[in-house]
Amino acid sequence: MSLRTTTAYVEDVSPGSGALPPRAWYASSDAQSLSLNGSWRFRLSDTADAEDDSFAAQGYDAGDWAQITVPGHWVLQGHGSPVYTNHLYPFPVDPPRVPTENPTGDHLRVFDLPADWPADGGAVLRFDGVESCARIWLNGTELGEFKGSRLPHEYPVGHLLKTADNVLAVRVHQWSAGSYLEDQDQWWLPGIFRDVTLLHRPADSVRDFFVHASYDHLSGTGTLRVDSDVAGRVTVPGLGIEVATGEPVTVPVEPWTAETPRLYDGVLATGGERVPLRIGFRTVERSDGLIKVNGRPLLFKGVNRHEWHPERGRALDLDTMREDVLLMKRHNINAVRTSHYPPHPAFLDLCDEYGLWVIDECDLETHGFTEQGWRDNPVDDDRWTPALLDRAARMVERDKNHPSVVIWSLGNEAGTGRGLTAMAEWVHGRDGSRLVHYEGDLDCRDTDVYSRMYADHAEVERIGRGLDGGPHRRRELPFILCEYAHAMGNGPGGLADYQRLFEAHGRLQGGFVWEWIDHGIAHPDLGYAYGGDFGEELHDGNFVCDGLLFPDRRPSPGLVEYKKVIEPVTITADGTDRAAGTVRITNRYDFTDLSALAFSWSYEVEGETVDRGTLPVPALAPGESAEVELPAAPAGAPAGEAWWTVRAALASGASWAPRDHVVAWGQVPASAHRVPHVAATARPVPGDGVITLGPAVFDTRTGALRTIGEVPVTGPRLDVWRATTDNDDGAAWQSDVRYGQLWRKLGLHRMRHRLDAVEVGEDALTVRTRVAPAARELGLSTVYRWSSDGDRIRLTVSTVPDGDWTVPLPRLGIRFGLSSADRVQWYGGGPGEAYADTRMASAVGRWQSTVDDLQTPYVRPQENGARIDVRWAELGGLRIEGDPVFCLTARRWTTEQLDAAAHRSDLVPGDTVWVNLDHGQHGIGSQSCGPGPLARYHLRVEPAEFSFVFSPSGAPGTG
Repeated sequence: MSLRTTTAYVEDVSPGSGALPPRAWYASSDAQSLSLNGSWRFRLSDTADAEDDSFAAQGYDAGDWAQITVPGHWVLQGHGSPVYTNHLYPFPVDPPRVPTENPTGDHLRVFDLPADWPADGGAVLRFDGVESCARIWLNGTELGEFKGSRLPHEYPVGHLLKTADNVLAVRVHQWSAGSYLEDQDQWWLPGIFRDVTLLHRPADSVRDFFVHASYDHLSGTGTLRVDSDVAGRVTVPGLGIEVATGEPVTVPVEPWTAETPRLYDGVLATGGERVPLRIGFRTVERSDGLIKVNGRPLLFKGVNRHEWHPERGRALDLDTMREDVLLMKRHNINAVRTSHYPPHPAFLDLCDEYGLWVIDECDLETHGFTEQGWRDNPVDDDRWTPALLDRAARMVERDKNHPSVVIWSLGNEAGTGRGLTAMAEWVHGRDGSRLVHYEGDLDCRDTDVYSRMYADHAEVERIGRGLDGGPHRRRELPFILCEYAHAMGNGPGGLADYQRLFEAHGRLQGGFVWEWIDHGIAHPDLGYAYGGDFGEELHDGNFVCDGLLFPDRRPSPGLVEYKKVIEPVTITADGTDRAAGTVRITNRYDFTDLSALAFSWSYEVEGETVDRGTLPVPALAPGESAEVELPAAPAGAPAGEAWWTVRAALASGASWAPRDHVVAWGQVPASAHRVPHVAATARPVPGDGVITLGPAVFDTRTGALRTIGEVPVTGPRLDVWRATTDNDDGAAWQSDVRYGQLWRKLGLHRMRHRLDAVEVGEDALTVRTRVAPAARELGLSTVYRWSSDGDRIRLTVSTVPDGDWTVPLPRLGIRFGLSSADRVQWYGGGPGEAYADTRMASAVGRWQSTVDDLQTPYVRPQENGARIDVRWAELGGLRIEGDPVFCLTARRWTTEQLDAAAHRSDLVPGDTVWVNLDHGQHGIGSQSCGPGPLARYHLRVEPAEFSFVFSPSGAPGTG
């Protein structure tokens, strides 16, 4: 027998051999189990054929092998390196063949049975996840092999077990035929990355079972039937239920929803085992062209979630999974698409418990075949259909008893073909209680939902209005965006505009932001590494960092924005500008009224709270609105710009957040912002090489500002460049305009400043310039006009474009340097960053921060940290007021240094704090994979004038 034959299973398109049929997964029962997680012996070989299988024999000496942790990935534990590609296969496409250079990890675990392990009955060995192909031996006997990395596989082993010194050997190949089915925009990370468990199976124990728990919203009753391969009895004490398996029973129940995740504890008991049940009654259907649960349409406010930890990769522990769920709930997220594979089953237990709608996605993606026009795509090749059906079955059978799972997804970006049709037919036949999803089925022949990725706002609106055309069947289906709002780097922008469309058109049932977390890998030198940082010959850079969480699970500004956009209560002004008025409260929950929320108000003047109180709000039903009267403005309140802020918070603690957790908020103006007035009473005074005007000193020759009071200032001068964001740069495959590229081609990152005149007038100093890029004939004629009342100095900047400008500007404002600045306080939008199309979560108030904390730590550095709608700011000994408002950024490096940095570690703080005061910035959008910013968020090149008032902090009139 040749060596090639001994590893033929690696390239076999079949799902494997020896494994038991798939069945329902449950975390515990009264039957014993033994976790085999922990420290394993490990040996890495370069090829699948490099070593024989003698290591699997009893008595093999592996004392000189390394040790690694299981669950885990060997490439994250010092053995080899991770590889990131978005969709390109990192090996030659020759299905089902894989390279000879095929890293192969041999794993050994020696274990004893517990002293009380029963001597009777059988046992199964369960692997919950191994990438990508595993071959298993126990005590020298081969059990079989399997593919399907993120799916469970069980093997009968009772006849092989010994009391002590059991030898479990597992050979894992990084590449296999299964790799062609797992091209899922993620790090390729081989290893045993989920739990390994030995399960005792007593005689007459539970095998497979299916909990059917429907809800009739008209009668308020639930019908329970538990089908079981082994006959037994089902008890649900809270409902007074005790019936035989297979026997239906109907009783009054409280339904399960993501908003009210009511679970009933029960038990399935057979002759040999008792299995706890957590039963949620709910009915999923497609009715009236809509996805409905318990008779009501859903609006998904969802995220796509890859499993990720910056140190452990996809080997997640329960606490990390719970942290994800709690963060989702606290940020108003109500749904998860498990991109692009079934998650660890414990995650679905948490979704059941805390309440999240789940689209459970099969472990299938063949995206790399798009490079050859889908030629040889496995999903349209009958040889692969058994593997596809095996993957569908292992998902459905494992997860079928979770009430949180409302839709099955056949996979992602795998083209179309006979195999997918076979999967859809099998799933529909096995479980008619849920809908089937697959985005790639554009004609919707096999699916129950019309699904798209990254459709722009205009197309989504056409779909909502029923103007999208296409097959008749598709036009009758509900629509979701299974991916939208690509959360890569700074962004995503345009979330609020999408949400307005979802809420305006019933057919649009929401979407799932791509994605939950940045997949940065913790790195001692780089902070977080991404594609290319491990020497990969083929990679997709930081495209793997496109989440609403940073790798360490800190919420990004994008997540804070999303929370605001999808808040389940909207609080809006009544359109008046009076000190006392009303707010409109709208309940946007799908199922619950507002009785669990407590409403409060605060009255703020110039960002300082003057008074506060409670606001009586009726317990509005879903979809209802009410005009609620605000109290009169507090007597004796100081003069200044005033706002009402109304908050909706939990009246008592929930399982996912404490009492007073803010669910929603809104602001209503009570009085207008007053623009600062500076009378031009001071005269410019020439001196020895300088010109003095009020508190400011200028260079006579250049007109450049030197100091304001005792504060040295470098600049200011016009600035139109920003360190391009991932969304500015766009994606290489896009045919749409990518402004980052156009800006660089035009030379906006290297503008030249020509001094045309310095004019000393009676009441002003005027500096005339032209700002333009080399090699281009277009530019901006720019005039700086300085005036002063003696204590403060006002700068008015006027710009007039000349030449043929065909693109918007990245930014328009001024930049200057301060030699010393640490803390910043401001009155305006905050507390976090915001831009033209990412501003919903920015509240008007008085805020403070350090310069360092103003920075947003995107894994790939880029434009960040802007505070919007700033009325005034104080930093470095200066007070700056806007006419009327401005956008503020401050950082210890220049924009050019930020633009050149590949990682946070490249940014070295300098001695100067560089401050940008912007009249405007171009919108953000989500063109790193989706659409760019809407036209109304473009910073058009047109004549502009804007002003700032500077004064030393504490100077008269700065109040």
